[in-house]
Amino acid sequence: MAAVKTGLSRKLLTRVLSVYFILTLIVTVGQIFTEYLSTKDHVEDELQTLKNTFSTSLTRALWELNTEQANSIAEGLLELPIVEGVQVRDENGNQIADYGLSIQRPRSPIEEELIEDHPGGIFSYSFPLIFKFSGRESTVGDVTLYSSFDTIFGRIEIGIFFLIGNALIKTTFLVFLFMTAFRTMLSEPLAEIIHQMEGFDPLHPNESKLSVKINDDNELLQLKESYNNVIDDLIVSNNKLTNAQDQLSHANKKLDDQNLILEQEVAKKTSSLSQIMLSLEQQKDELIANQRELRQENENRQYIEDELRKRNAELANSMGNLQLAKDQLVESERMASLGGLVAGITHDVNTPLGVGVTAASFLQERLDNLKTSFEEKSLTTKNMENFINEAEQTANLLLTNLNRASELIASFKQVAVDQTSETEREINLNDYIRDIIKSLKPSFKHSNHEIVVNCPEDLYIRCAPGAIAQIVTNMIVNSLVHGFEDTNDGKISLDVSADNNTIEMRYRDNGKGLSNDDLDKLFDAFFTTKRGEGGSGLGTHIMYNLVTQSLSGHIEAQSKPGDGLQYTIRFPMKGKQA
Repeated sequence: MAAVKTGLSRKLLTRVLSVYFILTLIVTVGQIFTEYLSTKDHVEDELQTLKNTFSTSLTRALWELNTEQANSIAEGLLELPIVEGVQVRDENGNQIADYGLSIQRPRSPIEEELIEDHPGGIFSYSFPLIFKFSGRESTVGDVTLYSSFDTIFGRIEIGIFFLIGNALIKTTFLVFLFMTAFRTMLSEPLAEIIHQMEGFDPLHPNESKLSVKINDDNELLQLKESYNNVIDDLIVSNNKLTNAQDQLSHANKKLDDQNLILEQEVAKKTSSLSQIMLSLEQQKDELIANQRELRQENENRQYIEDELRKRNAELANSMGNLQLAKDQLVESERMASLGGLVAGITHDVNTPLGVGVTAASFLQERLDNLKTSFEEKSLTTKNMENFINEAEQTANLLLTNLNRASELIASFKQVAVDQTSETEREINLNDYIRDIIKSLKPSFKHSNHEIVVNCPEDLYIRCAPGAIAQIVTNMIVNSLVHGFEDTNDGKISLDVSADNNTIEMRYRDNGKGLSNDDLDKLFDAFFTTKRGEGGSGLGTHIMYNLVTQSLSGHIEAQSKPGDGLQYTIRFPMKGKQA
């Protein structure tokens, strides 16, 4: 309880003193700031007064170009207590004198009096120097006088200490006064009230009334009287409670007698009802058993139906997942084929581009040397002749390699775009097949494999070129990976002909061929002879789908072990034959 007393008094005293301290602090800071502004105005007025005193002599010194006299006047100004820096400039903004504090100012001359504040507590007063001669005025320069917070603080330092000391003395006296008043009027009476309330005896409440002596008519006196009134009410309530308990005991005795009579009557009725309840219980048990059997049978049937429904859903989901996986694998195989083309063509394009970059760097270096010789006027006919010869050779080398890179990119560009698009367009089949083979050359340029194409040069068809590119790419890649696995000088021939609006493509290689069992499964999805070695088994399956669906045609394969593999593809021609 003592902790409560101390906490209440201390909190109240702390809040009162905190408000007073904050108000005192605000008032003191306000007085100091007002004193600072007033003193600063006085200093600025004194700086303006200095203008009237020294401007005439400085003006004449600058008019007569007497720099030594101007510096002497500036040094004299610097000796004044309020001046911490002097800056004198001529009419062109050039420094004549610069002593003490200074700030870099614009070169334009000052045309009127100007008071400015600068970072670091520095402020300045600037004014032009105007020389009057024969009724004419001429600006010969300007002067800037600097002062700072230190000067102002030196003047108001004693006043600040007086204000702070006055505030501290008043605060200390008020703290002592408040602490004495709180202890006499609140802490001690409240502690005595708490002590007497802690001695409350519920068995003798009349002896527990408060007897604290409180002289003033305040809230503590009201608390004492209210507490004593509560004790009086408690005594009256205890007397009433005692009388009520006596009456309740008498009523309970009568109630016990009546309950005994009722219990006897209930026992008789309970005996007859027990027989009836026993019979009903037996019937209930039989009914529950029948219901349990029916429920079990229904649950068994429901379980079987749920299991069948779940199995059907799993089968349907599995079929959907298999179809989705198949479609994704087919698309991945097509993208992998395109990725292989990108890797190969990138390597071949890097070589001419690298030579081109080297040639361009060499030409830039020679051009820089020529420019240097020209600027230094050391350029000779011999140097110019050497530069022209080297520039001509470098330009030819650069043009040759850039043309080579352009041809490689052009042959790959349309093939790559077509493999990712199903848009139909009209193409020259001979040129398109040769572009496809050109884009595939990086795949077998380190071998002796030979590809021969026989196709009419004026054969035009309308189709989705991506299908042609994918079919030709897959046939050649399958021959390189599977057919020519054990040889380095394979031969591939592709013969194309047109008859009655039908295109026929005959592809043949001299690879190791396939057995009859493998040939029967050649176009099946996921069939490969490279299982476990990176083969997906989707290359020929994609060919079959492209021929039968995209081209609306037909594809056949013939092969024997050791006799190579042959494809025969026929599809309708929708274009024109020029």
